[in-house]
Amino acid sequence: MSVIEFDPPERFVVGTVGPPGQRTFFIQASDGSRRTQVSVEKMHVGVLAERIETLLDEVGGHEGGVSAAVEAADNAPLDTPISEDFRVQALSLAWDVERRVVVIEAHDHDPDEVDEALAATSPDVSTLKVILSPSQARAFARRCETVVAAGRPSCPFCGGPLDPEGHICPRANGYKR
Repeated sequence: MSVIEFDPPERFVVGTVGPPGQRTFFIQASDGSRRTQVSVEKMHVGVLAERIETLLDEVGGHEGGVSAAVEAADNAPLDTPISEDFRVQALSLAWDVERRVVVIEAHDHDPDEVDEALAATSPDVSTLKVILSPSQARAFARRCETVVAAGRPSCPFCGGPLDPEGHICPRANGYKR
C-alpha cells in the first residue's frame, strides 16, 4: 500500500480542466519538485469544502483558539503538466488534537474494504495524505467553493445545469426557454 504524504505541502489546491459541463476536477499537492495530482468528482470537492468549514468551526468552538484566519488565496491555475496519479474513490477528514492540524486523505479505494492482507498483496492501492494548518485548510475550502461555483449556471426553474446550446426544463414541460 502506497501512502503519499505532504506534511505540510507548499501548495495544496483544487482546479479543473475542460469547459463547464465537461470539467475534470483535480487536487494537487506539491512541495519542492514532488507533486501528486488526483482526480475527484465535483461532489467530492463540494462536500470536502463544507466539511472542512464545519470541522474548523466545531473545533474552534470546543478548543477556543483555533484560528479563523484564512491564508492568502491561491488563485493560480493548476501546475502543468496535469496527469492523474489516481482517481479518488473516498475522502477522509480528521482533526489531529495533539498537533492542532487538519488531516485530509484521498483514497483510490474504499478504506473500509481494504484490510492489511489485501494491502500487502495489492501494491497498487494508494492514499494521498495531506496535513494542513487551520488557516491553510480554510483557504483550501474557500478555493473548493469557488471552483465548484464556477461551473454551468443553474436553471431558475428546476435548478438543473444550463447548457450553452439550451436547456429542456422539466418544469416547463420540456419547452426550451
